Amino acid sequence: MIRQAVPLKCGDLAEMIRLVRSLYRLSRMPEYRSAVQSEAPPVAGFDPGHDSVMMGYDFHVTEQGPRLIEVNTNAGGILPTWLSTSPENTSENGLNKWAPSPRRRNQLLGTFAEEFRRFRKGEIKKPRHILILDENPPEQFLYPEMQAFADLFESWGVKASIADSAALDADENGVCYQGEPVDLIYNRHCDFYLETDEMSAILAAYRNRRVCLTPNPFTYALLGDKRRMVMWSEYERMKAVCANRRVLETVQRQVPYSTLLSQLGRDQAWQQRKELVFKPVSRFGSRGVYIGAKISRKRFATLPDQDTLAQALVPPSQLTLPGKEKPHKVDFRLFAYRDRILAVTARLYRGQVTNMSSEDSGFAPVTLT
Repeated sequence: MIRQAVPLKCGDLAEMIRLVRSLYRLSRMPEYRSAVQSEAPPVAGFDPGHDSVMMGYDFHVTEQGPRLIEVNTNAGGILPTWLSTSPENTSENGLNKWAPSPRRRNQLLGTFAEEFRRFRKGEIKKPRHILILDENPPEQFLYPEMQAFADLFESWGVKASIADSAALDADENGVCYQGEPVDLIYNRHCDFYLETDEMSAILAAYRNRRVCLTPNPFTYALLGDKRRMVMWSEYERMKAVCANRRVLETVQRQVPYSTLLSQLGRDQAWQQRKELVFKPVSRFGSRGVYIGAKISRKRFATLPDQDTLAQALVPPSQLTLPGKEKPHKVDFRLFAYRDRILAVTARLYRGQVTNMSSEDSGFAPVTLT
């Protein structure tokens, strides 16, 4: 974590919030949902009846205003973000050092309670057992945050566990961990469509409505799949699925040009590479991301046509911290549930792409100017 506050113009934050809410409204439109489901895997057509916790919207800020870089349906970092803005924050309930303040605690737990109420159609107010799911959790950079979430759930009177999918006993009848039924899975795993063998049993329970999975494939297809950015950046396609003019204009203004490598063509993409960034459509964050000006011809040749997003390069802003000679690159993340903003953070890093585990990198508080 970085204590130095990062300046952000009020107008730029207002624009970011406007886009978050516009995309949420877009995701509710029947024409848009129909268009997405015609392109997405079959599992994306199953509507579980609830939304997704911990949505993250990542932006670079330019002289022309903010530009959306990507949407994450399992964004991490909200607890260290809150800690960075409240250095005096200590736990009153015996939780670890990342415990949020009482107000933020209630706000955060409220999103999980709302998810479960929607899943159970109002029958039960909160789950009895929440499982935090990720691939080999102790090896994850934000494992301490998972532990903090577990403490948070326990303070709520809910049993909490952290596990890899391999440790679960799951089928179409439900999910159990160490003999205990699981009511809600807080899904931090990056197999977004539950396509791997290890996630197949969870998929069966999810489709049979035996477990509340949040985030889930339905919301990922609507907002988190990078292929959606292709649609968002194409005016005619958006006009066909979005009847709200303000939503259409907001999305078009803030989403940079995006297309699949297969649509652009390899020769054209190589010629334009210095103006592009290449991203795998099925991964999150900076994994497998290449700045066009830095990519070698050999590496470029390995990019899969159908699964690579070619996006207009939007350079991040920069900030030099006190006592540092070299500037950090900066992007901004908004955490949201439905159309409600939970937190805003800056992410400072060095290198070509966002890398929060490198030295001198981390989440930082935001100060409005």
